[in-house]
Amino acid sequence: MTEATARPELPDHLSIDPSSKFFVREVFEHDIGIRFNGKERNDVEEYCISEGWVKVPAGKTLDRKGRPLLIKLKGQVEAFYR
Repeated sequence: MTEATARPELPDHLSIDPSSKFFVREVFEHDIGIRFNGKERNDVEEYCISEGWVKVPAGKTLDRKGRPLLIKLKGQVEAFYR
């Protein structure tokens, strides 16, 4: 089975926030996964492979604009298409 649409290459730095300069709409048309320190994570908001970090929500805490408060975790990051 081959897909009719080619998948774009995953960028080094990607964010799910549409107002971010690291948001790439074409990538989110496909299902992506993030593996952080060998374990797959489903709560990653932003990542950078070359710098080795991910940003994840800090519980249910919100910032003053109503978005989740993010914390940066450092480690080995791998992005892939599912």
